[in-house]
Amino acid sequence: MSSPNPPAKTGKTRFLMTNLLRGFVWLAILVTGYFLAKKYMNFDLEILLGPLYENTVAIYSIFLVSEVVFGIIPPEFFMFWALRHELLWLYVQNVAALATMSYLAGVIGYFIGSFLNRTVIYRMVRRNYLGKYEELFNNYGGFLILVAAITPLPFSGICMLVGAVKYPIRKFFWIALTRFGRFVVYSMIIWEANVLN
Repeated sequence: MSSPNPPAKTGKTRFLMTNLLRGFVWLAILVTGYFLAKKYMNFDLEILLGPLYENTVAIYSIFLVSEVVFGIIPPEFFMFWALRHELLWLYVQNVAALATMSYLAGVIGYFIGSFLNRTVIYRMVRRNYLGKYEELFNNYGGFLILVAAITPLPFSGICMLVGAVKYPIRKFFWIALTRFGRFVVYSMIIWEANVLN
């Protein structure tokens, strides 16, 4: 009689849930810290960003570069920026643009891995950064793309890795679309926290 939960499936579920939990803990820390600092320490994102605050093109450009370079600035920071006028339609528009750019950063990562995987630069990135994710890819295959898309794992870095091993591009495009799901859920939580604050 076969087990209702095969070990491989159980391992994938545990891996996904662990990383989802990390993501929500990280989001809770960021949201709590941001709104407490705003309320009790007079933290002002406009002062921090200066002339960039109302420069949408500059903010989008910084975000895109950050996402391509393995998400050096958390996407949530840009969702806080998107709250600046506190208009829902404008917030949705900005978050949709950020989500699209994040998805494109993953696609760029895929093509970087696919076309530059034999270069010295890629080997250096692989040795210093991506190597630790190779074992995860060996264990989980394309499932790793989904996990990276919706959790704090470095999305574009994982995309670069799967591009380097020539993962089927159509499957990659479809799985990577789950990146939009993360932005939808996180932005809803941030919007509601702002309303309640």
